[in-house]
Amino acid sequence: MSSSYIVDRGLVQGPPQARTARHHNINPALLIEKITRERIQDALYWKSHCFGLTAATLLDRVVYDVRYIDSNASLAGGAGRVSPFLCLLYKLVLLQPEPEIVQFYLTQPTFKYLTALAAVYVRLFYAPVQVYMLLEPLLEDYRKLRVKHAGTTVELSYMDIFVDDLLTKERVCGLALPRLTSRQLLEDQDKLEPRESPLADELDSDSDFD
Repeated sequence: MSSSYIVDRGLVQGPPQARTARHHNINPALLIEKITRERIQDALYWKSHCFGLTAATLLDRVVYDVRYIDSNASLAGGAGRVSPFLCLLYKLVLLQPEPEIVQFYLTQPTFKYLTALAAVYVRLFYAPVQVYMLLEPLLEDYRKLRVKHAGTTVELSYMDIFVDDLLTKERVCGLALPRLTSRQLLEDQDKLEPRESPLADELDSDSDFD
């Protein structure tokens, strides 16, 4: 897919037939708001470390450079510094990796910020059914994440909370998320099976001993 696009000042351009449903039928880079794109393109980290990255070398940069994810407040008012996380997310947008690569990023168990990066990418670009199918398993992932707020404030959070935000909120990491069809509607349309809660499984297990 990446060969169908031309990167020009951070925009991915290509013929309409190259755009799939997971791009919401618009230029992929345009799902990152203009002011955020421009701040990323002007960031020292972007200029120093992001040119020439491939899907493989981007993984290395995430592992070595990402120490936190952004909150909505971290870029509020245009004063916050653009993080390596956002720069590398934008590079991932420009690379448009194959689904198998995104799946690997998402499910590998070792590098939690790589998982978080892939989760945001999936939420931005994939169709609603795929979003639920790929992200809901991470609601049982309790790895710790550092979240940066305005200034230098950093707090501890968890992967399941981050993914729940991706599924339920309109903005995450300072990014506006595409509208997500409700899970209930997709169930009613027989596009998704009802989700079974792990808590329900535990309650069923406990009842066996009553």
